[in-house]
Amino acid sequence: MNTNTIDAGMLAKMFLAGAKNLEAKKEWINELNVFPVPDGDTGTNMTMTIMSAAKEVAAADQGDMSAVCKCISSGSLRGARGNSGVILSQLMRGFTKVVKEHETIDCNLAAEGFEKAVETAYKAVMKPKEGTILTVAKGASEKARELANEGTDDFAEFIEEVIKYADEVLAKTPDMLPVLKQAGVVDSGGQGLVQFLKGAYDGFLGKELDLTIPEETAAPQEKEEQEEAEEIRFGYCTEFIILLNSKLNVKQEMDLKSFLESIGDSIVMVADDEICKIHVHTNDPGLAIQKALLYGQLSNMKIDNMRMEHREKLFHMNQDGSAKQIDTEISGMAEKTQAKPVEFEMKHGTEIPIEDEIPAEKKEFGFVTVCAGAGLADIFRSLGVDYVIEGGQTMNPSTEDILNAVEKVNADTVFVLPNNKNIILAANQATELVEDKKVVVIPTKTVPQGVTAVINFVPDQSLEENEECMKDAISGVATGEVTYAVRDTVIDDITIKQGDYMGIGDAGILSVGSEIENVTFEMLQKFMTDDKELISIYYGSDVTEETAEQLRDRVSGAFPACDVELQFGGQPIYYYIVSAE
Repeated sequence: MNTNTIDAGMLAKMFLAGAKNLEAKKEWINELNVFPVPDGDTGTNMTMTIMSAAKEVAAADQGDMSAVCKCISSGSLRGARGNSGVILSQLMRGFTKVVKEHETIDCNLAAEGFEKAVETAYKAVMKPKEGTILTVAKGASEKARELANEGTDDFAEFIEEVIKYADEVLAKTPDMLPVLKQAGVVDSGGQGLVQFLKGAYDGFLGKELDLTIPEETAAPQEKEEQEEAEEIRFGYCTEFIILLNSKLNVKQEMDLKSFLESIGDSIVMVADDEICKIHVHTNDPGLAIQKALLYGQLSNMKIDNMRMEHREKLFHMNQDGSAKQIDTEISGMAEKTQAKPVEFEMKHGTEIPIEDEIPAEKKEFGFVTVCAGAGLADIFRSLGVDYVIEGGQTMNPSTEDILNAVEKVNADTVFVLPNNKNIILAANQATELVEDKKVVVIPTKTVPQGVTAVINFVPDQSLEENEECMKDAISGVATGEVTYAVRDTVIDDITIKQGDYMGIGDAGILSVGSEIENVTFEMLQKFMTDDKELISIYYGSDVTEETAEQLRDRVSGAFPACDVELQFGGQPIYYYIVSAE
């Protein structure tokens, strides 16, 4: 084997090996997130970004450098999720831009590609912060240039030294970001990049690797036998049948399976015209159930705690795909089902009301927003939002999800409300890919900011006036969210124990304790100021209306000069979202 150059076939092999290694390490990378919240998702976002490109590379003409590079660039660009995923996609885009016109890549060209990768990624971030994936990428690029200038021409030596130095830079990230040092972790995005590079190096060395994309999932019984001898990573065996509103198309099936893979393992999914049977092992069955409800009503639900039961009742199903034979009672149940809720067609995570899929006539302005929770989605629709992308804290939508939603809005200009700081980059990336309409991202970082932005929209004003007005309005919204800690840590000198409730504000942790209401109230007190006139409380799927009303009454008594509104949000994981403006 020539170790001085890389051809298209080797580049494809290295990319797929890097993608698979990143996928294998995603849960470990997720655990490196500074905030001990249950939706830590850096590893998931980077994996879903890279696997989007990997599927295209696996199907490409791997003897054509241009074709391989196009698949890497476009696949990661459209599949980019979260800030880490967008940055990773920009690194890929920059590298391939340099090498795509060459039949082979030598060390000098690779160094040039690394430099372009870093330049492209830094440009994509409004305020680049050192101590992140950007820093690790820059370190790898600098080492690559140093080696190339020294005359290094052996790729094995070149890649090994680049990775070694990237690891050294990664180890120093806690010294660059105090919050990493206090939490005792390195940057999760940087770790993801290093794991990708290490996987790519294994591919170059010819190590025996499974490069199948997507990876086959073990059958439930086989998985159970494996888990008897090892620690159970996902504690709840979750099974149910969806009585489908309409037959799933290929994209819908891929979206549903992709979501299940992001929250668990041991996934088996068999779909027919009328029903879809699901089996998944997960730590949060509620997320699987909430997602499934978007496709229809649920039947035959069963959730077993595998950590309490050494051997739960196994999930039996016909593996030949003939779901009509699963249970003859299902058809009867479907017929007996009374009035169904409003039907939605799911396309890449986008909720599309079927009866409104093709607007009657084109309008000047339209809206796309992102949120998780039936109540929040209803609030946005009632305010005139055209399409709601399901996602947010627990699942960042991809650039392609946003593109698909924008395409469905029949308007000259579409405003996109990300409602999460980790989705803004993906939304901005989408604006560059839309050609037939103007897309404007209002950089909302929370759901309350998104609500305020829509309320402040004035149809008679110009695009520029509305953009300025909405951005000005969201700057006056303070937000706090209450969730629970998944591990012990210390942040901003606040000691947090696993299981504690945390109130997280716009700038960090505001309150910690063992009582949800007290934590929520203390959090609100921390960001309330005398100029605030309206307090909004959105309660989640795990909070009863009665409990939420008690909190509202307490807040009303403490802030008599403010209007206090209570609304059902239905959001998972976050018990309360509270805002003041």
